Amino acid sequence: MMRNLVLKRFLHSSTSLARSSSSSTSNPFLPSSRCNAVSAPLAEEKAETVVFPRVGPGFSHGLNWALARKGIIVKDKAFQNLNYSELQKRGATIAESLSGLHVYVRGSFVGGSSEISKAEFSKLLKQVTSHISSISDVFVHDGVIGSSPKCDAKVRVISDSPAAVLSLSNVLWKTPTRAVSHDSCPLTVYVATSISAGVGDTIGLGSQGTRGFIAADIERSSLVLCGKAFSDTNGIKEALAALAGPVISARGGLPLSARLLVSGDSVILLFASEKTIQSCKDSLVSADAGVILSSQGVAPFFQSGKSSGSNLFKLPAAVILGSSDSAYVTR
Repeated sequence: MMRNLVLKRFLHSSTSLARSSSSSTSNPFLPSSRCNAVSAPLAEEKAETVVFPRVGPGFSHGLNWALARKGIIVKDKAFQNLNYSELQKRGATIAESLSGLHVYVRGSFVGGSSEISKAEFSKLLKQVTSHISSISDVFVHDGVIGSSPKCDAKVRVISDSPAAVLSLSNVLWKTPTRAVSHDSCPLTVYVATSISAGVGDTIGLGSQGTRGFIAADIERSSLVLCGKAFSDTNGIKEALAALAGPVISARGGLPLSARLLVSGDSVILLFASEKTIQSCKDSLVSADAGVILSSQGVAPFFQSGKSSGSNLFKLPAAVILGSSDSAYVTR
């Protein structure tokens, strides 16, 4: 009944305004009756019509707002946490592995002088976010470094390429849906595979940045991968470990450059040279250096080819410091 009353008032005011307009056509500032005279059936139709936002795969207003806070304005669609087959349907392929790309890091956790200034990283990040915003389809993947529930580091990857997401999904551990959105300080990885090679000039790379480069800012909890840098798995792990260190420490975890060795029911922390590591690699949980030690147990930073089931192990029974150097000096 209230809606009918409002509708009648709307029709009455529209009709009155139309009559007033026809009797005062000499005044050019009054609206014409053609614009304001609305028939009752049309008014009822307008009153009943509700326009709903687009829904379906690639459309999520919550995700779009979250990306906007990171400087990414979704042009068309944003796909989140697609599985292997879905990424393949979107054009993802397994890229050729790269190594040796330089990793630029700024921030207090690594100590020493920064290899990239705050102004340079800000300029670079602006160029990368503008590039990703210009791409029709954006791909998002949420993961985690370590899996200790209280001492891990959540990571969100934002990419212009499904291939990059496929590659990084094999590095990060899986995390529940919305875990990143609810985290207080997640890490953000921006991947711009198709950005102009000239972007390397922002940090003074010149022709050295043709293949791509990796740049991290610990204070911003941000990592930028340009060109083919997403294929340099070791470089990415190095940068992510540097970014995750302060987060893990703040949550009560202890990030260590060690490996996990499992012998029977015993878990052992191993600190050793690469030569020593190779001699016992079959017993290692992962060949990558990097574990999180906490009151809940110990967990490797990243996935590996051996990863299966739970990646949170009980507290170590021993710590081994190994060396391949046969010369010892005593005092």
